[in-house]
Amino acid sequence: MEACKDLGLDYTVIYTAADEESEHVRRCLDSQSNVRRAWRVSAYTDPNDILSVADHTKCTAIHPGYGFFSEDFRFARRVTIRNRPLTFIGPKWEVVKDLGDKINTKRVANRLGIPTIPGTDGPIYNEMEAEDIALHLLEIQDGQKIKNPSILVKAAAGGGGMGIEEVYQIEHFRRIYRQVQNYAKRQFGDGGVLIEQRIRDFNHLEVQLVCSRHGERVHFGTRNCTIQSTGRQKRLEAAPGFDNSCFSYDFNGQEVLDKVVEYSLKLAAHVRYDNVGTWEWIVTRDGQPYLLEVNTRIQVENDVSARVSYINNKHPNLIREQIRLALGDKMGYSQKDIVSRGASIEFRIVAEDTARGFAPWIGTISKFSYPQHDWSAVYSHVPTDRSYAIPSEYDPNLALALVWGDTMEEAKERGRKFLAEVAIEGSNAAGGQIMTNLPYLQENIARLLTF
Repeated sequence: MEACKDLGLDYTVIYTAADEESEHVRRCLDSQSNVRRAWRVSAYTDPNDILSVADHTKCTAIHPGYGFFSEDFRFARRVTIRNRPLTFIGPKWEVVKDLGDKINTKRVANRLGIPTIPGTDGPIYNEMEAEDIALHLLEIQDGQKIKNPSILVKAAAGGGGMGIEEVYQIEHFRRIYRQVQNYAKRQFGDGGVLIEQRIRDFNHLEVQLVCSRHGERVHFGTRNCTIQSTGRQKRLEAAPGFDNSCFSYDFNGQEVLDKVVEYSLKLAAHVRYDNVGTWEWIVTRDGQPYLLEVNTRIQVENDVSARVSYINNKHPNLIREQIRLALGDKMGYSQKDIVSRGASIEFRIVAEDTARGFAPWIGTISKFSYPQHDWSAVYSHVPTDRSYAIPSEYDPNLALALVWGDTMEEAKERGRKFLAEVAIEGSNAAGGQIMTNLPYLQENIARLLTF
């Protein structure tokens, strides 16, 4: 909404019944304009409902948000080829399709000489062939003196952590292989299996790219999102991806960051990427990077990168850039115009019990306040002037809080100060007091960018 206002564009927002009290809806209802900008849909995953609102309000473009349809190439294709076509705010659907397939991404990366996690780049259906690959991967790890070497056996058609088993000894491989293959056939209708080396000791990095439909490509540096919940949901993110003040690395941190940026741009050029995207990497303790996947969308942590980047001495708004470039604008700047300096941290404030596996807390918030500094920013759908019942239909995310400074140490100190000043009160139906991850965020600031 703010990016559209900045660009002089009108907008319409959608919401579900569970989200009616969210701040994005209230802001539309509180508008002085007589134009109705908020429309209710049955679900964020109902394309017919969403497109009927777009048609009724005469929208000419559609922003898919951070999730749901943002990486669904079928939705992106439908939007652009229907009788009343819309501009999809994202890459062209063909790119979403190609890079949304992790197997295809790995195959293309390997052809380009971009490192990926050792293992297969396509589904294996033959048990003997699979066992040979598994043995080879275990022998490589033995040669590298890796403690407790293991491999992962994955359902090729799976996702979201489903259909994955770990094998430590080759004697157990065939049993696990058959188990995963049978599961894959039942759940996904495809018995193809992937085999990869299990990598444990690593940092999770991201490279933020911005590209245009005119063949322009730039990067806004790297960020580190290693600190995650048990469900692999990110909780703290920081930029740049490595910093010598945080840890004594066994490698040259800047050289590794430069290399993953170079690889990311190489793949983007090959597929003619044409909008905002994130290249996800893992880097092992010895500095070896491996490409994990490509997120063909804007991510909620985009501002972590923007807060350490400057164009004409101003922080860029990457959502603004995403919209502008999708509408066909030229970039208007090149890599040499982007200056990177300082450090930034994002905290994902969530109503959850971190001591019980990050179990979600559902109830009503009676007080939600946070400090305002010239070195911090908050993005939240939670109102600050009234109570708010957390919708049970969605993850209980409350806010994204960003802090930044001239150095990582300064950003960390400001992060501690900011979190200490946040006040959240509330209770559930049983009278229990609200549980949030604020203490967890405080405790983990010291772990940023470390192995």
